Amino acid sequence: MSLGHEKLDVYRLAIGYVAWVFEKAEALTGIHRPARDQWLRASQSIPLNIAEGNGKASEADRRRYFEIARGSALECAAIQDVLVVGKALGSKESQERKVEIDRIALMLSRLGGRGYCVKEDVVTYES
Repeated sequence: MSLGHEKLDVYRLAIGYVAWVFEKAEALTGIHRPARDQWLRASQSIPLNIAEGNGKASEADRRRYFEIARGSALECAAIQDVLVVGKALGSKESQERKVEIDRIALMLSRLGGRGYCVKEDVVTYES
């Protein structure tokens, strides 16, 4: 059994991105620690807000959570810039992941714009 948000491609992409951030964050210490902590929070915010938004009944609520997830994705891109400038992340690797972030942000814009959510089929239960 899978939950509605688990069927969304954007959710799976976001989970993959979080896994990469966890892997990279292990090596960030010292002066890079504040950026690391913010990066971990922002990256986790993406799939968490996708899941919560997809579970909302009203289109306005869903849109709000998808917009928050999109903002977190863009924040992650900015954090990667900070880490590249601080020589804690390679420019090429960052650019490759930014393509992924851009795709996530685009998907979230589309989901938020049309109030889309994945739902199970309606079933009538008899007592």
